[in-house]
Amino acid sequence: MPSSMTDPAGPRATPTPPTSAAVARRAGVSRATVSYVLNGQAAGRVGERTQAKVRAAAEELGYVPHAAARSLRAGRGSIVLLAAPADTAPAFGSLFTSFLAGFQTALHGLGYTVVLHGAPAAAPLAAARAWAELRPAAVLTLDAPPPDAAAVALLRRSGTAAVLTHGPPAAPGAHTLLLDQHEAGRAAGAHLLARGRRRIGVIRPAEPGLARFADPRLAGVRSAAAAHPDAVVRPLDLALTEHSAAQLAAAWPDLGLDAVFAYNDEYAMLLMRALQDAGHALGTAPDGIGVVGADDLLLGRLLRPRLTTVRAEIIPPERIAALVDRLIRTPDTAPAAHRLGTFAVVARDSG
Repeated sequence: MPSSMTDPAGPRATPTPPTSAAVARRAGVSRATVSYVLNGQAAGRVGERTQAKVRAAAEELGYVPHAAARSLRAGRGSIVLLAAPADTAPAFGSLFTSFLAGFQTALHGLGYTVVLHGAPAAAPLAAARAWAELRPAAVLTLDAPPPDAAAVALLRRSGTAAVLTHGPPAAPGAHTLLLDQHEAGRAAGAHLLARGRRRIGVIRPAEPGLARFADPRLAGVRSAAAAHPDAVVRPLDLALTEHSAAQLAAAWPDLGLDAVFAYNDEYAMLLMRALQDAGHALGTAPDGIGVVGADDLLLGRLLRPRLTTVRAEIIPPERIAALVDRLIRTPDTAPAAHRLGTFAVVARDSG
């Protein structure tokens, strides 16, 4: 006896998506006319009434143009792929979310579609193959080690007009968007040293995927301290957990440090709370520990003492979108470095 859970009609077939031919039949026009209207090429070719008929037919049928097929017909892709590997922790937090929103809006206004793609960062060539399958007009790697020369070459052979990576370092054959994390560390270190701090801890996140950002920041603090023979810089490992922060706070008296530059505001706020719970004074209080974060999150301004931070002054996403568009339209442009922004200290009470 068949189970009551069995569908007597058998497996249901996946619905077939409507085609441009179906839209053409419904509107009583040619497929070429449908293509002109739905791909934004109707001006001077198709009358307003006919355009309205085609759009109405497409909406009734639920037709959506196939992006990959449209790119092949046009000879130029409309997809801009942002590579943020799924096996690494996000390095930019809310800053990345804000940037992505503005960048996506700006690219959409230029006729592009932004696709956020996760691929394993450990195998650059495999990642490049996965990206190339979508036939993107441009690929930007923002939260990943840059692709190697073979990966860039594969993307270019597959029709990707522009490959951009976040640096330094630069990827061979690719354009580089420079946001030097070394500068963030140097700015934080110079600020603390100017306040008389000489024994500075630098937080290195225990979470995977952040070392390529944290290590240059540590090096930046050390470069700032090089001008002060009496300065000491010590790396400190910290996981983004209350337990890890409490352990570090408990060990603080033995470390002999009078300041700390955290990886970002989240690590800074976590450590501040743990230090205060352990009875340590912060900021300008007598024997206070100086604390500097990074990213300038709103929550840091609500703490007491208010959090001193290093803010990234990123160029507007509209300018980056315009750069990507220009590189797509001029694919033979020689690879170059393009400055994405700089860092500046926002001095408050904690440091």
